[in-house]
Amino acid sequence: MAIEQTLILIKPDGAKRRLTGLAIDRLDASGLSLVAAKMVSVTESLAKEHYKDLADKPFFPNLIRYIQGEFHKIPQNRILALVYEGEDAIKRVRAVAGATNPEQADPGTIRGTFGRVTTEGQFENVIHASGNAADAAREVALWFTASEIVGAPLARA
Repeated sequence: MAIEQTLILIKPDGAKRRLTGLAIDRLDASGLSLVAAKMVSVTESLAKEHYKDLADKPFFPNLIRYIQGEFHKIPQNRILALVYEGEDAIKRVRAVAGATNPEQADPGTIRGTFGRVTTEGQFENVIHASGNAADAAREVALWFTASEIVGAPLARA
């Protein structure tokens, strides 16, 4: 088992519905260590860089508008960005988060409990969680500087 860091974003629907504390409570119960947290104003360039692997998908424009809080009218496009660290952190956070599609997420997961699909077909799945080690390293470095993370210096070269 490897010590890893992973990025979690409390998305605008989670913030609007005041689910931030509940999501953090479930993440903390996983036994991982919270090593960074900050409110971030999501610019269009940050959103596009974060989701660049999905740029060719037809839902990409709505995804950018969604993460910027446009659908939920989040002031200053703010979301909460977190880094958790520990053994197999990516896999463990993904298990707590549940499937990306809230309708396919197991009950008891964050997305299975709080997520929903709107009548327009928009996933409101409360959080983003890095999908794999390469994504986690890229995403943590995109959203945080090394000095903002108080965990072990493992993934920040």
